[in-house]
This record gives sequence, C-alpha cells and structure tokens, in this order.
Amino acid sequence: MRQGRLRVLAPVLGGFTMIAGISVGLVLSSSPSRATPMRTDADGKAPTVGALFIRTDSGQLTVHFCTGSVVDSRAGDLVITAAHCLIGRTPSQVAFVPGYTHGMRPYGVWVATKIIEDPQWTPDDDFAFLVVHQPGSNVSLQTLTGGEKLGIGARPTRSVRVAGYPDDLDGPISCENKAKDFSPTQFEFDCGGFTNGTSGSPLLADDPDGTRETVIGVIGGYEQGGLTDSVSYAAKFSTRMAALYQTAEAAGT
Repeated sequence: MRQGRLRVLAPVLGGFTMIAGISVGLVLSSSPSRATPMRTDADGKAPTVGALFIRTDSGQLTVHFCTGSVVDSRAGDLVITAAHCLIGRTPSQVAFVPGYTHGMRPYGVWVATKIIEDPQWTPDDDFAFLVVHQPGSNVSLQTLTGGEKLGIGARPTRSVRVAGYPDDLDGPISCENKAKDFSPTQFEFDCGGFTNGTSGSPLLADDPDGTRETVIGVIGGYEQGGLTDSVSYAAKFSTRMAALYQTAEAAGT
C-alpha cells in the first residue's frame, strides 16, 4: 500500500469519449529493475512530474505524501494523481510542486482548488484530477511545465518510464520497464524502489512526435499500488477516465 485509506470527495459528470491513442515504444527486458534518482531536467524536458505536499491553513508546506503530474488541458491547470492519495483531504490542504528536488521549487507551488474523482471509485478507478492555481499569478501551470497527453485504452507490454517521490527521499526516482497486463483492468509494473509516496506516479509512454509523453496509468488501483516496493499496479484508463477528464476540463475552465 503506497498511501492511506478510502473516501469519496467529488462527483463525476459528463459523457464518455476517447482522449488519445498510445504509441508503441521500445520493449525492455522483464528482468528485475530498480529505480534510480532522476534528474528533473533530463533530456532538456520541463518536468511534468512533481510532489504532492500537505498544506497547512496558514499556507505552509509540511511533508510530501504522493506524486502527481501535469496533463494537457485547455486551461493548463490539471494534475493527475491516484484517488486514494486524496482521502480525507480538502483541496486547500494539497499543494503540487513540479520538479521538486532537495528543497528547490523551480516552477513554484500550485495550490489545489478542486478535487475531481468518481464518487463511486473502486481500485479500477483509482485516479483523480486536481485543478490548481498559483496565488498571485495568472500564468497557467502547463505554460511552464508542458503537459502529458492522456492515453485511453493502452495495450500491455509498452515501454514506460515511471517517476515518483518516495516519502523517505527528498527528490524523485525513475525507472523504465514494460507495463504488463495484471488483469483486464490493471497494469503491473516491476521495478524496485517504489515505496510509500509513489502513489500517483505516472506511467509514461513515448509519444510518436517525441515532444511529450503519454500517461497511460498512475500507480494505484490493486492493493492501492502494491504491497512491496518492487511490484506496482495501475488502473487502466477506460471510458470512465474519459468521462472524468471531461469533468476536470470543465472544472478547470
């Protein structure tokens, strides 16, 4: 289990639609892998991945507890994470810090204004969106970091990169391996080092044009992401995710 308990926070509205396709990436060996520290400026790309922090009533950040990442949206203000990360939290208690490492906040602190998740979510719908803003600024988050494409209906055995923030580290880790079928509704990703705090970490597949990545799942789902640090799970994005994304888009604009 990568993070906490179960609770419903927000309703789902809107219809069902397909958001994006998934590209075929390099298939890596399924031999055991282990995550390594990640440079947040790797490959010259602005980091879409960041840490979720607990925010106090006075606006101070305390500890980071889960992982999120920026997804493409019209308003440029959506962050995806696991629904179970947000149990018992109100939007104002959550802040997103993209590219966070060793106390540095290169793209600032972004406070959640809304939590969008399925009110009936199960392990097969363990994903959620945060609508975020930066107090005192009119610049969108996506303008600074870029945004991941959202992939619906991805097939297994895609090469993915997974990046996240373990609770006991002050910076992100990253690992590449295959996203395998665990069940008809869940992916499995095998790589050591994904301990508590990595819930919500995106499974990122290469986009054909090479300009950005496609998120096909986030660590969560079965066993709230896994009971060991070497085997992680992620709910597959289905038509329910498509509906949730439409709701989040509407909330953001």
